[in-house]
Amino acid sequence: MSKDPLSLERTPNWVWYSMIPGLGGLAIAYAGKKTNTTSWIVIGLGMTGFTLFLAETSLMFPIWVAQIGLAWYFKKGFLDKMSSPELTVQANFNGSTSISKKKVKIDINKCSKNDLVQELNLPIVYANDIEALRNEGYIFTDPEELSDMVGIPETTVQRIANFIVFGYDYKQESDFSWRRLNSYSLEELMTVGLQKEVAQKIVNERKRGEYKSVIDVKRRTQLPLATYRQII
Repeated sequence: MSKDPLSLERTPNWVWYSMIPGLGGLAIAYAGKKTNTTSWIVIGLGMTGFTLFLAETSLMFPIWVAQIGLAWYFKKGFLDKMSSPELTVQANFNGSTSISKKKVKIDINKCSKNDLVQELNLPIVYANDIEALRNEGYIFTDPEELSDMVGIPETTVQRIANFIVFGYDYKQESDFSWRRLNSYSLEELMTVGLQKEVAQKIVNERKRGEYKSVIDVKRRTQLPLATYRQII
C-alpha cells in the first residue's frame, strides 16, 4: 500500500541506527521483531555478538559494513511487511502513526476513502468495499459488520474499534436497508426474497423488541447473513 504512512517514511529510523558501530545489529533485530521475521532477529543479534567479541580485531570494520548493507537490503522488505493489513494497524497502536494521536474518531458511515486508508490504515480493497456498500444505501452500525459484510479480519477490527464510530440518520434509513426487518410483515419479507421459515423467525424474534443492527439480527435469530442478505 504505497500511500501508507510507514511507506512514505521511506527510510525507517532503525536503518540509520544500524550504522552505530558495535550495537547497530540490534536495529536489525528490532526490525525483525516488528515484522515477526525470526531470521532478521537472529542475524541482528548474531552480528551484534560478533561485533562485540571481535571489537579489538581487524574484522570489526567488515562486520560493521556488512550490518549496514544488510539493513539497507532489508529496508524494502520491512516496508512491504509493515504495509500489510495486520502490521500497519498494529504499528498504529504502538504509536508510530497518526491514528494513536487522533482525538476525533473516524465515522465509518461518513468518512472519505482517504480517511479509511490514511487514518485507519485499511488496505484499499477494504476501503473500496466499504464505499461500495455505502453507495448502495448500507449503513454500518457495529464493528462486527466490518468483518461480516466487508471481510476485514476480526483482529484488525478489534484493533481499530476504539477509533471508529457509526453515525447515521434514522429517518433517512428507516424505509430501506436492514431496518425494514423491524417493520415489514411476513408477506413483505417474502416478497423481497426471504424464505418463509427465515421471514417467520425474524418476525417472531422482533416481538421481543426492535433489532438494533444487522449483528443484533444475526445474534438473536441465529440465522446466517446469507439467508436475508437481499434486505440488507
